[in-house]
Amino acid sequence: MSRAANISAKTIDTERLSTHILTAGDGDGVPVLFVHGNLSTSAFWKDTIATLADTHKSVAMDLRGFGDSEPAAIDATRGVRDFSDDLHALITSLGFDSVHLVGWSVGGGVVMQYAIDHADRVESLTLVAPMSPFGFGGTRDASGTPCHEDFAGSGGGTANPEMVQYLRDQERGEPGPTAPRTIMNAFYFKPGFVLEQGVEEALLTSMMSVRIGDEHYPGDTTTSEHWPGVAPGDLGMNNAISPKYCDLGSFAEIAKRPRVLWIRGADDQIVSDMSMFDFGALGKLGAVPGWPGDDVCPPQPMVAQMRHVLDAYASNGGGYREVVLEDCAHSPHIEQPAAFIAALREHLAG
Repeated sequence: MSRAANISAKTIDTERLSTHILTAGDGDGVPVLFVHGNLSTSAFWKDTIATLADTHKSVAMDLRGFGDSEPAAIDATRGVRDFSDDLHALITSLGFDSVHLVGWSVGGGVVMQYAIDHADRVESLTLVAPMSPFGFGGTRDASGTPCHEDFAGSGGGTANPEMVQYLRDQERGEPGPTAPRTIMNAFYFKPGFVLEQGVEEALLTSMMSVRIGDEHYPGDTTTSEHWPGVAPGDLGMNNAISPKYCDLGSFAEIAKRPRVLWIRGADDQIVSDMSMFDFGALGKLGAVPGWPGDDVCPPQPMVAQMRHVLDAYASNGGGYREVVLEDCAHSPHIEQPAAFIAALREHLAG
């Protein structure tokens, strides 16, 4: 019997929306709740929650607009608070007094927002290759200063239109350079990493379950007089993580300070100080023409920004541990499962 056979799937009707979850384990301790990232679902956590089932009750949710959760619209002007509020509604519906939270990529931003809003309900945070606390794109330094007043270079217009069309068409065939299968194998994982048979198709299905449109992925967009010519709209996923609306710097100041594990891959090309999904980095490399230079739009220092906030958190009395896994990209829980589980178990045990 596979570990995945021990996982149950169901939908919980909360006061905000119907949320699809995967659950595993019957532990009596504080439950562990997992939040996925952009263009993914709870399916990316299956092996993790199954492995953890011997010691913990684990829950992995699908965010709104992803997987089998209700495709409610994303109000980007609230940053990631739609997701944080959905998470709170789920935790309340499940009857959990407190939780350990594990967030991957955008999910890392969601659990940080949850800790800002409900620190008293959080036992610990695990940030897995987390997005910058100052959003994605359009900022210039460790403290999250925007490159332009309209936050050009971030938001819905930054998604590759060819990839969006692949998703809209549910195209799973021979992949081109911007196809979801190619993006997953080239950036979610370090090139050369090979998934077990059948797992690639399951994770591709997860990626392609995203709802496409202005209210979901990638969101609406506006034009800008500043390079690269696009600025955030006010709906949808990529606008919700724009620095125009997403600023998690206040995490450093929360009154109750749960312990934090920050775990990431050394070879991450999605969240890094030279992200291959950031216009500043792409412009510097010559992949996007017209780049105005480092003095106007430098690559976003995403890792430095997270360290800036967590160092401030530590200065205020909190504590965090950073673990960097070698030969690993954006998905430590999949690429280096043994090392990831070992670090997570130690962290959950306090």
